[in-house]
Amino acid sequence: MKSLLRAGLLALGAALTSSAAVAEPISFFMPEDVSYDASITAPEDSFGYEVGARPVRHADMVAYLREIAGQSDRISVETIGYTHEHRPILFFTVTSSENQQRIDSIRDAHLARMRGEDAPADTPLVLWINFGVHGAESSGMDAAIPVLYHFAAASEADIGDTLDDTVLLFTAVFNPDGHSRRVNHVETFFSQAQNTDPADIIHNLWVEARTNHYWFDLNRQWLLLTQPEAQAWIGKWHEWKPMVSADYHEMGSSSPFYFHPGEALRRNPLIPERARDLTYRIAQQHTTDFLDPEARLYTTQEGFDNFYIGKGSTYPQINGSLGILFEIGAARGGEIETDRGLVTHADNVRTQFRTALTTVEGARNIRDELIEYQTSYFAESAQIASRDNRRAYVFTAAGDPERANRFVRLLRMHDIDVYTLEGDVRADGRTYAAGESFVVPMNQDQHRMIRGVFDQVTEFPENIFYDVSGWTLPLAYDLEYSALTGGLRSVSMSDELADGAFEAAPAPDVAPYGYALEWSHTFAPRALNRILSAELLARTGTEPVTAETTRGRVELGRGAIFIPYARQDMSREDIHALMETIASEDGVTVHALTSGLTPNEGADFGAARVFRSVETPKVLLAFDDGLTRYDSGEMWWTLDFRHNMEVTLVRKDDLGGVDWSEYTHLILVGGNARLSDSIQEEVDDWIRGDGGTLIATRQAAVWAQEAFFDRKADDEDEANGSEADAEAMTRLNVADMAVREAEHIIGGALFETDLDTSHPLGFGFGDRTLAVQRNITDVLIRPEDDPYAVPLQYTDDPLLSGYASQMRQDEIAGTPAVVAQRLGRGSVIMMADNPVFRATFPGSERLLMNAIFFSPMIDRARGEYEEE
Repeated sequence: MKSLLRAGLLALGAALTSSAAVAEPISFFMPEDVSYDASITAPEDSFGYEVGARPVRHADMVAYLREIAGQSDRISVETIGYTHEHRPILFFTVTSSENQQRIDSIRDAHLARMRGEDAPADTPLVLWINFGVHGAESSGMDAAIPVLYHFAAASEADIGDTLDDTVLLFTAVFNPDGHSRRVNHVETFFSQAQNTDPADIIHNLWVEARTNHYWFDLNRQWLLLTQPEAQAWIGKWHEWKPMVSADYHEMGSSSPFYFHPGEALRRNPLIPERARDLTYRIAQQHTTDFLDPEARLYTTQEGFDNFYIGKGSTYPQINGSLGILFEIGAARGGEIETDRGLVTHADNVRTQFRTALTTVEGARNIRDELIEYQTSYFAESAQIASRDNRRAYVFTAAGDPERANRFVRLLRMHDIDVYTLEGDVRADGRTYAAGESFVVPMNQDQHRMIRGVFDQVTEFPENIFYDVSGWTLPLAYDLEYSALTGGLRSVSMSDELADGAFEAAPAPDVAPYGYALEWSHTFAPRALNRILSAELLARTGTEPVTAETTRGRVELGRGAIFIPYARQDMSREDIHALMETIASEDGVTVHALTSGLTPNEGADFGAARVFRSVETPKVLLAFDDGLTRYDSGEMWWTLDFRHNMEVTLVRKDDLGGVDWSEYTHLILVGGNARLSDSIQEEVDDWIRGDGGTLIATRQAAVWAQEAFFDRKADDEDEANGSEADAEAMTRLNVADMAVREAEHIIGGALFETDLDTSHPLGFGFGDRTLAVQRNITDVLIRPEDDPYAVPLQYTDDPLLSGYASQMRQDEIAGTPAVVAQRLGRGSVIMMADNPVFRATFPGSERLLMNAIFFSPMIDRARGEYEEE
């Protein structure tokens, strides 16, 4: 009776959903000559509908894939991590039942073979397939279903030696939160009559579903590793170091099917050319076994590059693997009309699935060459390291152990060996102190990866970039670092690898007078937020002072936080308990003050001119309606996740409905930041009258200069320049257009700036040099009436790493990177770029935190100043 009822429900479900999309039984996806074990549950028998009929919710996919893993002795499954929304990330190991019994010894043998050591001749190939890194790209996610069903249920006779010869590693899916957002969108807007019109909202989702919870593009996280999803999968990747990594995506619906090797000229020079040749060999397998027999349209060597090493198809290539990108024209709503005909989600899933099979077969067909390539890759890395005059890198973040430890953690996640420095080292005119500095030897398997992280590259064979062109991470982390060119015998390093673990600060003594903490530590803003959230009074020092403490005199820099006992509603015992929490959980050293008197003339702790009160910030973060969601997400993650600070998210066009008296700060990020006239007037009144602070970045900063200070480029000069250019216009070939059009675009490079460390935005920085990320071409205009309004300025020769044409370098040199001005009772802080780009710039991140906590301390110039 139950089986009849279930059959009736399935039939009813099929009837209800058949008009919504093309529903296909699992047999539609499978190779025609393969038979399947009926004891393995088919997808439609688990979901109650066929693949393609409707999107598969993440919980249903997880349950089904776990179910068939339990039914098959070829599949093992583990949960390798959880997303911000606490969804599990599943990792599947697929191989023959015999191999499953000895999987650990297979992994050990594979890694030994990679290092050139002896390994059994029958050691399987290790292959990796990425599913669903972008939540909006539906076929890449749903393809995991037929792939795992195929390897679970295909008969031994039909599957042959494939699983004896290989260990297949699958993560399904990479981005559960984005996947769930896509499903909700499609389910919210589905119609009984399938709407194939591209204008229908069901097809219109991109960044919102593409990203994870905090709106990060996880396919840029392979290098940066700030998000839990990437941290989970990178650990498994390096545990196995696969030989081939296939990465499945979608693109514009009208696009044909694409797969690597990609553009020949757009290859990171650290990647051997041989990688491209072998990738092309596997590409031929897709065409001969599947695409050509079905007369499908495809392309392999245009549009996509292998330069930025933080993408899922390029990261493997700088780690000794082949990375293969797949992109297919999307049908996110089920079916969509395009200029190449009707595109269906089910057919896209079939294409992604079938090319996963041809990837496996293509790798098997070049087995010996893959083994030789991976072995030679690491052998050549040792040879390259021996010829490199840099024997090691040494780095430190003096005064901020967390920033240095965070960088150590990043390097270790990339399987790079890092050691603690146990004796002082002198390099580049600096002394790297023992105990707070670290050493990265160059002669290790990850030599190319180390160079990818540390190298400053400014010259390129071509100026077209799919992503950023510069990402030198020690600069992004604002570290002091140097290459050591001599032998390492004189360098005293620890015997044990450094792990970069978070360091708690020593518990503070009970203070007779009050407490003080340095502002230089990464989590000092988080500590201050704890203090203010507890409704304690706090003050910050605008000048360096010498403090008398229970452990002797201590030098406190600008920005140091003073928590007095005077006028507090909290007991001394509770204040001390909070200071202990700050030391243990934030790692910030808390000094117990014995007196309010200092040896600094006029700078006692009660001096109102020196120690100014800090108010609790209430931050309003605008998003969407033209603003770049990535930028908003990076701001949100930094404030909320990193510093545990309350942030109110409001869509930009809804700002007119907020009660401005409730907020101290408004953040507008890049994109179209222009506000309606009425909202702009409200913001202007709030800044001038209520003392609010506007923090504007990238295009929003350019708009804010025009909107609030009437400062913009001279239109007449621009018109005259255009006319002069027209008179001298040269006839060019269309074939040169792509390169010429990209010549003056800054896709993402690192620039050097000079920072006024006495300005409130400069508090907590150790020196005046700061590397910042830049990817816009507009420049901020220097105020004519305030010589103190530019706390951060690009140097005269600013390019540190990445591509920028000489014309752009000349335009940017000497211009403001940050303009901070008073406007009535409030402030407007304009930043030329995003200080928390991809959450990977802990150096410039402090600019944002200072702007939030110290903006009321920005003063206006009151004197008369001649131009100097």
